[in-house]
Amino acid sequence: MITSSENMELEGLNRLRSGKVRDIYDLGDSYLMVTSDRLSAFDVVLPDAIPGKGRVLTTLSLFWFERMKRLVGNHIISGRVEDFPDVCRPHADYLRDRSMWVKKAEPLSIECIVRGYISGSGWKSYKKDQTVCGIHLPAGLQESEKLPEPLFTPSTKAEVGDHDINISFGEAVNLVGRETAEKVRDLSLTIYTEAADYARERGIIIADTKFEFGMADGEIILIDEVLTPDSSRFWPVDSYAPGFSPASFDKQIVRDYLETLDWNKQAPGPRLPEEIILKTASRYEEVLQLLTDSKK
Repeated sequence: MITSSENMELEGLNRLRSGKVRDIYDLGDSYLMVTSDRLSAFDVVLPDAIPGKGRVLTTLSLFWFERMKRLVGNHIISGRVEDFPDVCRPHADYLRDRSMWVKKAEPLSIECIVRGYISGSGWKSYKKDQTVCGIHLPAGLQESEKLPEPLFTPSTKAEVGDHDINISFGEAVNLVGRETAEKVRDLSLTIYTEAADYARERGIIIADTKFEFGMADGEIILIDEVLTPDSSRFWPVDSYAPGFSPASFDKQIVRDYLETLDWNKQAPGPRLPEEIILKTASRYEEVLQLLTDSKK
């Protein structure tokens, strides 16, 4: 066994909530976001964690937040555990490289999804009526084909255990107001386009991604995580071809393995073989190195 799916209790810190992967601690006037090595598949947190996954997701998010800050502000105060408030210091070894000290922000009630290629739920919708989130697309597109131009396709934010629901831009306007909806649409498309160009030069196609925005001090800022394998669909350039679903730099290895099992996709999830854990950890590490030229 490599590691178990940890659920750390950090004594002295007020845990506000726990998601499938991240834990949020309330520090009074700020938050501590901690990214665990937990892995979920089919909305079930699996009993085995992926070593290094939290470090990869945090390092990538900090990289993109820094790169995109000239386009939009963000919630980062610091990603260095040495800068964190004193109450965090007893847990420095665990928090190092997997945590972000962030400003408090009021999250918008929509997820901001950008699709540069047609895949996943977008492909399913297109096959049904040639639309994605109410946007009509040309006939004859193949699965995973590059779209004529990136699409902004918002969704609702699901309650825990539920699925996000794709909505039209008009419905997004009803939820957050026209000015805000137009602002985050334009920001999402600009960030995606710049990131996609950067990544392609380094051998990665960003097929689609999800951004979250919030309000802080009257300004729209970028929050949560940014352009990670958990919030994006990353494909290797050298093996990409339209007409099928390419291998991706994420937990697809785990999903493919789980599909071979007699499992009803309900908790508790099955244990993972060591080989699957190591292969998945390697894929996460590979995308980090390609995008940031960093090594462990």
